[in-house]
Amino acid sequence: MTADYEPPRVWTWERENGGTFASINRPVSGATHETALPRGAHPLQLYSLATPNGVKVTVMLEELLAAGHDGAEYDAWVVNIREGDQFGSGFVAINPNSKIPALVDHTTPEPTRVFESGAILLYLAEKFGAFLPDDPSERAECLSWLFWQMGSAPYLGGGFGHFYAYAPYKMEYPIDRFTMEVKRQLDVLDKRLGETAYVAGDAYTVADMAIWPWYGVLTTGKLYDAAEFLAAEDYANVVRWYREIAAREPVIRGRKVNRISGPAEDQLHERHDASDFDLRTQDKLEAAE
Repeated sequence: MTADYEPPRVWTWERENGGTFASINRPVSGATHETALPRGAHPLQLYSLATPNGVKVTVMLEELLAAGHDGAEYDAWVVNIREGDQFGSGFVAINPNSKIPALVDHTTPEPTRVFESGAILLYLAEKFGAFLPDDPSERAECLSWLFWQMGSAPYLGGGFGHFYAYAPYKMEYPIDRFTMEVKRQLDVLDKRLGETAYVAGDAYTVADMAIWPWYGVLTTGKLYDAAEFLAAEDYANVVRWYREIAAREPVIRGRKVNRISGPAEDQLHERHDASDFDLRTQDKLEAAE
């Protein structure tokens, strides 16, 4: 495709014209195959993958358990989006948008499905009365930053991330366009974190859990290998905040859940019990074979 590309009168789908994720992106919704979802012993059933959006929820669940909320025990099942698991009939039934993560709560009279990562964080925060301020003004601040992430991250992921890391070839205009926007967002976050310990104020909240897997991890190069390109070290307050949260034990655990790539010791494909972190990471399973 060149700079003189002229859009056709009616767009048609070219299956192999989508870069890295061409095999899973499509212009229609709904199931492509019949697949029932597994169910474990706990009331909360999570179907996900350790992408930034997936990590938000597993970190939240591990934080709830660490805070003593035993009702937050959960089973986590891998949904491999590169293999099209999200288009199975069982998954589509709990998320018609076919995106991870999705949660089913079996403690309600009828099972409650929750999809979209921000909605899941808010649902869990309200269910357990945790990581969401009670004071109306503080709550509003927290929710504002939570939804800032939901509105901003598509420019980081689907915009910058796609064109910088995944598109079939490099294109200057979209990379410049989305780099400018991502750096603006990092500047917004950096200035805020220069004023407060955490995004919503002095307390660690769902706003941090939502933003950290995207913008915090971005500063390390582990997301799109773009830290140097973005001069991420310039955002010193974001880097400080990233490191403090990364050191939390529930965050260390949450990042491993549903991870199917990277170092084997950091991969816990399925999580059904707290002991799985000690017994069932991939390095241990492979050593036992």
